[in-house]
Amino acid sequence: MPIEEEETRRRGAVGGAIVLRSISAVYVLALALWTGGLVVLGAIVAPTVFGMVPAPASADAMTVVFRKFDAVAIACALIVLLAEAGLAWRGAQTTRLDLARGGAAVGAGGLAIVTGTWLSPAIQALHDEGAIRGLGEAGAALEQFHRHAASAAKAELFLLLIVIVFLVTRLTRPESRRRSSYESDRAASV
Repeated sequence: MPIEEEETRRRGAVGGAIVLRSISAVYVLALALWTGGLVVLGAIVAPTVFGMVPAPASADAMTVVFRKFDAVAIACALIVLLAEAGLAWRGAQTTRLDLARGGAAVGAGGLAIVTGTWLSPAIQALHDEGAIRGLGEAGAALEQFHRHAASAAKAELFLLLIVIVFLVTRLTRPESRRRSSYESDRAASV
């Protein structure tokens, strides 16, 4: 291989590594914001507000908080899914672990979208109509939507933890096991 081609290939590999690191950094930041937000809202904010602020003000306040977080979660989900696509496109050979991570990311993203576009708006509409959990038909519906939203958040958090563990596993693999697809193709043709 001529020296110019080798230098061009080396620069491409360095540029590719920078792109992969950048994608990974954005991916990790979006995961941290999304996962941390779910934990803080579910474990700290909601129990505190519902425990200290009398109804219906507590429900009104938390509805606003959850609706704002829905936008953050959906944005983070889109960033995570784009980063996942970027890693698949520019990264090493795809493994079963990568596929499992991608599947968990798609599942968590789907749950964030369902929560933000269906469950939370339904809960807000019932609150706006004056529904009180457990009282009457509207209250029963509110209770059911609340249970679905809580279950979706727990499943979302579980899937995000899987994504984090599998992403850390991928990013900490030794370089020799993360050869780029160019290097793998080149090695196979020699």
